[in-house]
Amino acid sequence: MLALADPDLDNGPRTDRSATMRMCAVSREVRPIDELIRFVVSPAGEVIPDLKRKLPGRGLWVSASRQTVAEAVRRNQFSKGFKRQVRAAATLPADTEALLVRSCTDALAMAAKAGQVVSGFSKVEGALQHGQAAALIHASDGAADGIRKLDAIAGQRSGNSGESPVFPIVTVLASEQLDLALGRSNVIHAALLAGPASKTFLSRCQILVRYRMADDDKTANAARNSD
Repeated sequence: MLALADPDLDNGPRTDRSATMRMCAVSREVRPIDELIRFVVSPAGEVIPDLKRKLPGRGLWVSASRQTVAEAVRRNQFSKGFKRQVRAAATLPADTEALLVRSCTDALAMAAKAGQVVSGFSKVEGALQHGQAAALIHASDGAADGIRKLDAIAGQRSGNSGESPVFPIVTVLASEQLDLALGRSNVIHAALLAGPASKTFLSRCQILVRYRMADDDKTANAARNSD
């Protein structure tokens, strides 16, 4: 059980910084906060996502899943959780995803400013071949041929002794979004170099993937368990 008088709400970011687990208002499951999204109510009475968990006021936590956020809107869970009438727009699931995408592009831009990103097929290929790349980025709308060639090089690296068995390959952003983050046009491939800014980008991408795919993963797990 959570040590809160009201298990649905936290007491604000300043009073609850040490909490690592929260209850999803929809599923009622207690989960790590990295698997949840905090929502607060704006002064205008609108429900908004607090991705950085820093906005003032009490917060309601929902599993980081587009389908779960949509269900919270459909079931009027935000008004129930906050115990007052609040406005949760029908577009809240899509709006939340857009903010998660923006969070990823901002982090990628910061990594680029820190000199931890190279882009362009030849530069990415070189970074992979020389063992400089910590992760590979493809535009989600990139051509299959180029993606396949670079993935093959990354796969060879993963097979080398002493290397991590899983080499991160990120495909969550479209070319237009990569262009925006890197300040270039027609970016299809990029490579992350090691560094703290790169780790931040990968962490935010994981949250976006979870938001988009969490329900698919549950379906897949259920199918495997029924075999």
